[in-house]
Amino acid sequence: MDRFRRWISPRAEYEPLAHPPQDDEDCHSISSQTPPVAGFSRFEYGVFFILGVSMLWAWNMFLAAAPYFYHRFSSDEWASSHYQSSILIVSTITNLGSSFTLAKLQKRTSYPKQITVSLLINIVIFTLLALSTGFLKNASVGVYFSFLMVMVFGTSLATGMNQIGVFSYVSGFGRPEYTQAIMAGQGLAGVLPGIVQIISVLAVPDETGEQKVPQESYKSAFLYFITSTFVSLSALVAFGSLAKRRSSTMSDFTGNSPGTASDNSNGKTVSLWSLFKQLRFMALALFLCFAVTMIFPIFTAEIESVRDPQASSRLFQPAVFIPLAFFFWNAGDLAGRMLVLIPRISLAHRPFVLFIFAIARIGFLPLYLLCNIRGREAAVKSDFFYLFIVQLLFGLSNGYLGSSCMMGASQWVPEDEREPAGGFMSLMLVAGLAAGSLLSFFLSSV
Repeated sequence: MDRFRRWISPRAEYEPLAHPPQDDEDCHSISSQTPPVAGFSRFEYGVFFILGVSMLWAWNMFLAAAPYFYHRFSSDEWASSHYQSSILIVSTITNLGSSFTLAKLQKRTSYPKQITVSLLINIVIFTLLALSTGFLKNASVGVYFSFLMVMVFGTSLATGMNQIGVFSYVSGFGRPEYTQAIMAGQGLAGVLPGIVQIISVLAVPDETGEQKVPQESYKSAFLYFITSTFVSLSALVAFGSLAKRRSSTMSDFTGNSPGTASDNSNGKTVSLWSLFKQLRFMALALFLCFAVTMIFPIFTAEIESVRDPQASSRLFQPAVFIPLAFFFWNAGDLAGRMLVLIPRISLAHRPFVLFIFAIARIGFLPLYLLCNIRGREAAVKSDFFYLFIVQLLFGLSNGYLGSSCMMGASQWVPEDEREPAGGFMSLMLVAGLAAGSLLSFFLSSV
């Protein structure tokens, strides 16, 4: 019991570091690596917001284009049944592997270069996907399936590079608001595709045949993919402007040339275990947060309205109701990511409370079981209960908890360890998603 109390009790090293060291030598070694914290900049906030949007936009476009992929693979029973799980497995393994590798290569990493390369990869991949709607229109199922898996591998690799790079880079600014901007951008990237999907379905008359649904058309798929290209291109232009300004500022402070000012090759390397010991509760809370969160796509895709779809508005038919449920979750997630900006309700200074909160979110699982899964009788016959109590609040808790952990991490490590800490927390986020994805296979049969 004493050992357990020592483990949960914050040690001296696990307290917010509000003041720099007083020792002259320590001050010199840290200040030589990190510039003083600048004032809040709307421009910098906006750039990180755009980076957050681009970080998840690619993945959400794969989800939005799912009917198109199903149409492409409809002639092959195995491919039409397994393409979604194949995308999930390839993306999860690639993202986790690249994130873990990059998190360990701190000293040899230039975060601006890493972010730039990741955005360039996404631009190339989604341009190829857009062009494939024409050039590979008549390709065999096997050829297109292989092509799609290569594209998923590439964009997942880019996502891992982007996440580690962006969260490490933003930590160097010393402003939690910028980390929140990234999280808010990710939330918006989840909301917008859902709105587009709902509008697309409602715009089609009831008698329209399945083959003519907009999401399945080659033209709609082209628009999905080319939009992702322009989102990544916009993020690249915005980040280039920020990196140039940041490099100039650091050059003035450190006396280095602008080309090396933003490079981490001379920065401090911190082991992942050392970072875990300092951020144990926030790291575990973040991991549990996203591991638990991955149960929601499994149930959301299966839960239907409690109303009779034949006697109700189209809003309660599965083709609209399911995207609507995804929208409610993502809207709650975005709201939670914005709530952390209110200092009075912030829990960034209470890591253990965040950890308990993360465990408590497991309680949403039985709430889903009370709903109308696959047309079975619901224990709680209320769409309001499902959309507002389950979906909205589950999304709200995810956005708030995830953002709190990511924003608060920099407060619990020395100033010269902020960038490695940002990369480490991004790794824990990806690890949580990977663990949750694997667990979701067991829940899919519930």
